[in-house]
Amino acid sequence: MALLPILKFPDPRLHTVAKPVQEVDDRIRKLVKDMAETMYDAPGVGLAATQVDVHERVVVIDVSESGNELLVLINPEITWKSEELKVYEEGCLSVPDTYDKVERAANIRFKAQNEKGEWYEKEADGLLAVCVQHELDHLDGKVFVEYLSVLKRERIRSRLRKQQREALKAGQ
Repeated sequence: MALLPILKFPDPRLHTVAKPVQEVDDRIRKLVKDMAETMYDAPGVGLAATQVDVHERVVVIDVSESGNELLVLINPEITWKSEELKVYEEGCLSVPDTYDKVERAANIRFKAQNEKGEWYEKEADGLLAVCVQHELDHLDGKVFVEYLSVLKRERIRSRLRKQQREALKAGQ
């Protein structure tokens, strides 16, 4: 297993739409393990393959308190969303130290394949529903800050670019 580098907003690769996984094979299983290790190390509760510059429809999530209930979503698809909306404060491993409120469906149903290639369906609410919607946005090339006002998004973009420039200078 290996830690994978996480792309940071405003990297244009974060806007790449992920392609479906054609076959759940050893390469995909290794990707899942590496993504899980990266997510836990970050630490985060979800990670989409797009965030590690792999543009295939793969997501790992663990919203458990104990951090030992890994959920693998390969070729995930939301099949139903409630009309009821809820506002949650979200953060993202690709947008460090940034949290803001986003309105999403309160309840969802989704289907996906696990690391064995078996299809399953699951209903979700609360943090899991938010996380699934957030990570599937990544697979569709969307970052959560795009739900925010243009002003907020530009402030975040400027701050992160400045941090990246400072990190490059420090590394030279």
